[in-house]
Amino acid sequence: MINTRRYDLNDRAVIESCVQQMSTQGVCVLPDFLTAEAVEALRQQSDALALQAFRSASRATPYLGPADESFAVGHPCNTITKSSVEVVAYDQFAHADGLRALYEWDPLLAFIRECLGLEHLFRYADPFGALNLAVMRDGDSLGWHFDMTDFVVSIAIQSSTSGGHFENAKQIRSSDQPNYESIQNVLNGQSPELIRTEPMTPGTLMLFNGRWSMHRVTTIEGDVPRYVALLAYDTKPGTDSTDTLKMSRYGRLASQATETFHE
Repeated sequence: MINTRRYDLNDRAVIESCVQQMSTQGVCVLPDFLTAEAVEALRQQSDALALQAFRSASRATPYLGPADESFAVGHPCNTITKSSVEVVAYDQFAHADGLRALYEWDPLLAFIRECLGLEHLFRYADPFGALNLAVMRDGDSLGWHFDMTDFVVSIAIQSSTSGGHFENAKQIRSSDQPNYESIQNVLNGQSPELIRTEPMTPGTLMLFNGRWSMHRVTTIEGDVPRYVALLAYDTKPGTDSTDTLKMSRYGRLASQATETFHE
C-alpha cells in the first residue's frame, strides 16, 4: 500500500525531515504516501463503510467548549462555530480492510513514532476511536477549532468535488500566549495572511499538531463525499475516550461494540 519508492520507512533522511517539519511548523505533509492502487482500493472500501457512518453535528467555541459569556461578544471564548460530519468507528472495519491492516501494522507505528520524535507510541485502546473514517458530504464542514491532543495522524482518501479544504492558522497560539486578538481576526475573516491551505490530495499522510494551530475544513460542495482516515495514537498505553464523547461521536457505548473488534 505504501509508496516505498518515495518513502522508505527506514530512511533516516525522510524521518529527520519529518521531525524538523513537526518541530518548526507543527505539521508534516507526505503527498503520495500511498500508491494509486491502494488509494483506489481504500476509496472503494470507504464507499461501503460510509453506509454505516454515524452523523453528528456540534456547536462549540474554537476551544471545543460552550460559549463563555463573561467574555465580550466576538471574543474567541464567546464565539460559536458549527461542525457536521459522519464517522465510521474502529470496530466497524473488517480485519481485512486496508485501513485497519495499515493501522495495525507495526512498521507504520514505528515510522510515525520516529517522525514525531517520540520514544514511545501506542495505538488507542478505544474500540471506536482508535481508527476512524471521517465522511463529509455536501454542506458539511468543520468549524475553526484547536485539538485537545498534541498530534493527529490522517490519510486522505477522496476529495470532494469542491470545498473541503483543510485550512490552518499555523501555531497561532502557544502555552504562554493565548493570542486572542489574532484568533479573533481569523474567526472574523480579517487575517487571510495567517491562513494556509494544507495539501490533502488522496494518498497523503499528514502529521499535525492541532493543539496550537487553529484549523477547519471548509464546506463540502457536490455529490462526491470527502473521505479522510484518522489514526489515533498516544504516548501512553490504554488511552480511551469518555462515554460522553463516545455517545456524541459514535452514538453508542463500548458495551455495544461489534464482534469484529473482539475477534
